Amino acid sequence: MTDRKTIYLCLAHMSEDGQEQKYVQEAFDTNWVVPLGPNVNAFEQSLEQFVGQGKHVVALNSGTSAVHLALLGCGVSAGDEVCVQSFTFCASSHPITYLGAKPIFIGSEKDSWNMDPQLLEKAILDRKAKTGRYPKAIEVVSLYGMPYNVDRILAIAHKYNIPLIEDAAEGMGSCWKGRALGTFGRFGVLSFNGNKMITTSGGGALICSDAATKDKIMWYATQARDAYPYYQHTAIGYNYRLSNVSAGIGRGQMTVLDAHIAHHRHVQQLYQELLSNVPGVHIHSAPSPEYESNYWLCTAILDPDVKVQGQENAYKEIVTTAVGGAAGVIHAVDSASTDCQPNDNIEALRLYMLSKKIEARPLWKPMHKQPVYHDAPSYTNGVEEELFKVGFCLPAGPCVSDDDVSYIVQSIKEAIQSN
Repeated sequence: MTDRKTIYLCLAHMSEDGQEQKYVQEAFDTNWVVPLGPNVNAFEQSLEQFVGQGKHVVALNSGTSAVHLALLGCGVSAGDEVCVQSFTFCASSHPITYLGAKPIFIGSEKDSWNMDPQLLEKAILDRKAKTGRYPKAIEVVSLYGMPYNVDRILAIAHKYNIPLIEDAAEGMGSCWKGRALGTFGRFGVLSFNGNKMITTSGGGALICSDAATKDKIMWYATQARDAYPYYQHTAIGYNYRLSNVSAGIGRGQMTVLDAHIAHHRHVQQLYQELLSNVPGVHIHSAPSPEYESNYWLCTAILDPDVKVQGQENAYKEIVTTAVGGAAGVIHAVDSASTDCQPNDNIEALRLYMLSKKIEARPLWKPMHKQPVYHDAPSYTNGVEEELFKVGFCLPAGPCVSDDDVSYIVQSIKEAIQSN
């Protein structure tokens, strides 16, 4: 089917009535094309209404910026340690190093794929024994939109009086027992990158507990200028505020957010139904009703003994083009393999699906297995490493139709060789 459109994992989808264009045009018409303005204020208000719980929101230029400012808001500085989920994208851990602090990587529980509470408590006690100090913060992730075990993680954070940061960049619209993720900890992180539940093309937000904290975060996000008629600075600030133009896109996107969430959950259900009779393929789903995932991406695992067409050629050639959202920018390597990579059948499936114009990515490679973090402490039971070997992501965005899902499932069946 050479004329078939490429089916991407998750792409932004504009509202049918063009609300995004309306608000963007207003920004140009009123000459508000700077990192503040009416669209930014209105977008923040919409986000505050959406997450509820009396929270306050600061719109920023990326989810990574939000993580950075959350760490700053928790008092993290050079020499501190931060417990962070290993099974995640690098934007969760890199900002820790921006501040001169050290990530302490925590492994995952098998059911949710998110931070294991037992390993977290083990790490906290061990770091206290080894350094004489508790970690400065805990950063937990809602991987692919799946909530973490809020009750247990929050109880540990309270027990040791360590502030909790919720990285809900992938979890906008996900809930724990009916309450939005990002509203349980001291800070909650959202992302509006082009592949998230809604987009501002690039952008993010930080959920704050109160107005005073919001004001402090906004101060840091606008170069930390003191109240003088000239520029004076008593702290290092950052240029992190969201553009009024980008916020206009976000305002329009808020009108379709509920529809996007419903669509992702519908696609998840379709995959579960259509793949239920395919031996060796297992769709990941919520462990129990408390975990109300938005299913930002639909994920699955493939049994190691399942044979896939072209498997014998997996990892024979060095990748020279961008894979998995690298936007065309990659660093050249001299080997096709690493010491921690997906199984041959997963790589073969990725390539086969690509030949059918279907994007199917591996799962996130655990951070404690990344070369850049080779000396960082980790507390793991191996769950996330095993999942990385056998897992893959399937398209789930608003542009993915029921017919697309059927085509994707049929392609998976074709890729799997009979034993």
